[in-house]
Amino acid sequence: MENFSNETIDTTQLPKFEEVQFSVLHSDYWKVSLLNVIIFFLITGTGLGLLLFFNRELLVFAVEISVAYFVLLSIVLLLSRISFKKKGFAFRTHDVLFRYGIIATNTIVIPYNRVQHVALHEGLLSRYFGLAKVEVFTAGGSSSDIEIPGIKKEQAENIKQLLMGKIQKQL
Repeated sequence: MENFSNETIDTTQLPKFEEVQFSVLHSDYWKVSLLNVIIFFLITGTGLGLLLFFNRELLVFAVEISVAYFVLLSIVLLLSRISFKKKGFAFRTHDVLFRYGIIATNTIVIPYNRVQHVALHEGLLSRYFGLAKVEVFTAGGSSSDIEIPGIKKEQAENIKQLLMGKIQKQL
């Protein structure tokens, strides 16, 4: 404890993650998101149609229900597109960054020394388009884990190898 010092850090001199050039998600991921929304709304629309068919008393509200359904579909499509445009990722020398959000933009910065496990996940639609999701699990619990979707499978495998190599160097 003889050489202990606790100097103040000049926060204006810290590296700024805002200046990092983020990679955008692959354009085919928008197609995957769009298909997921369409499938969801087809199932929901079928359920509403059956409800109206078997419950004749609700037919009075068929126009209102239809308008609300298509307004909700439009809002979900718009928010999905905005969400797709705002997502991005970057890998630096010592950490991985993931940016997302619609109204508020969130950026997660995970140092490589906190990464415990890396996994690739391919959903049915993503696999059809040759995309994968990289899942990064950390020592901080599930709230600090990240999932980077919409990456070409070859690039996702390279990212996994990069992260696994960083983990191996720390052991």
